[in-house]
Amino acid sequence: ASLAFKAGDALYGRFACRSVDTLAVFGSDGRVYSVAVAALPGGRGDGQPITSLIDLEAGTQPAHYHAGAAAQMLVLAASGGFGLLARMGDLQSRQRGGKTFLALEPGETPLAPALVPGDDLLGAQLGCLSASGRLLVFPLDELKHQPKGGRGLTLMGLDAKDALASVAAFTQTLRVLGSGRGGKAKDELLKAAALMAHVGKRARKGKVV
Repeated sequence: ASLAFKAGDALYGRFACRSVDTLAVFGSDGRVYSVAVAALPGGRGDGQPITSLIDLEAGTQPAHYHAGAAAQMLVLAASGGFGLLARMGDLQSRQRGGKTFLALEPGETPLAPALVPGDDLLGAQLGCLSASGRLLVFPLDELKHQPKGGRGLTLMGLDAKDALASVAAFTQTLRVLGSGRGGKAKDELLKAAALMAHVGKRARKGKVV
């Protein structure tokens, strides 16, 4: 309620971070740019466009953001169903032009990065939700940490007209937001038996949630 926006602007997200941390800007082509949090304008003014702090690749747009410490682990994925693990420190670049990180096929788009809870992958799970409403859950340690980026591994099997819509790393419960019959908004918290119905091996199609 304390935030004000210009016409056409809206909140993307909020990140708990320190001034020594980094803001990662994920381009629509899989390129990633880094900006020191200390270099961001203060909250009393109108701010400034992120494009004034980076040299965005021609023909692309900022797609997603994440701010945090270098040790934070993220799941990076694309609509084509592939993904990988990377630390915030892996994404940092001294160049305003950033660096190529997530390899995308034509027509694919990067998804919002998912923060891995805690420092240990053991016990953590990954939820993969497709645009058609299928959910697949599998152990997060089945993914590889790829500090130099790349295409990653297949997270979820997809039909020709389907796409990976969202990924989330969690330990015990998974919140799923979507729409039901008639376009009515739905908000469900899955745990225990409800989650087990969607647990499977990586690269499977999952089940409708």
